[in-house]
Amino acid sequence: MLDKFDISILAALQKDGRLSNRDLADKIGLSTAPCWRRLKRLEEEGYINCYTAELNPKKVNLNVIAFAQVSMDNHHPETLEPFLSIVRNCPEIQECHSVSGDCDYLLKIITRDLDSYDELLSKQLLQAKGVRSVNTMFSMRQPKITREFPLSEFPLSDYS
Repeated sequence: MLDKFDISILAALQKDGRLSNRDLADKIGLSTAPCWRRLKRLEEEGYINCYTAELNPKKVNLNVIAFAQVSMDNHHPETLEPFLSIVRNCPEIQECHSVSGDCDYLLKIITRDLDSYDELLSKQLLQAKGVRSVNTMFSMRQPKITREFPLSEFPLSDYS
């Protein structure tokens, strides 16, 4: 279980993954050695998956964000695997969620423009075995995008 220092480390790194150990230690109120040990433990235990740079999509000419609701014919492995293989190997598909409701999967897709989205849809997704239909919603504006988790909801250990 995590204590308040562990949660503070995770919260600080969510805001700035490039913090040096010294800056991180200062920010959470520990000396550098215990801070480093805690950070290494959090990495080893899988609380931290990786460190990445969040790019500005407009600067790299990715202007269309779409959410595609995918309905499948059935859920047999021989039907799902070709579809999931396309999903795993397509860099434009940023997220894939198996969902409840009117569709089977919800995909978050980012592309250059509507033509490139249409090409991905018609040449890949709709060609996948077992895909019955794809219904697309396009994001017009993004008033909030975050990758930060609400850590205030995380239970603390007794020794925090």
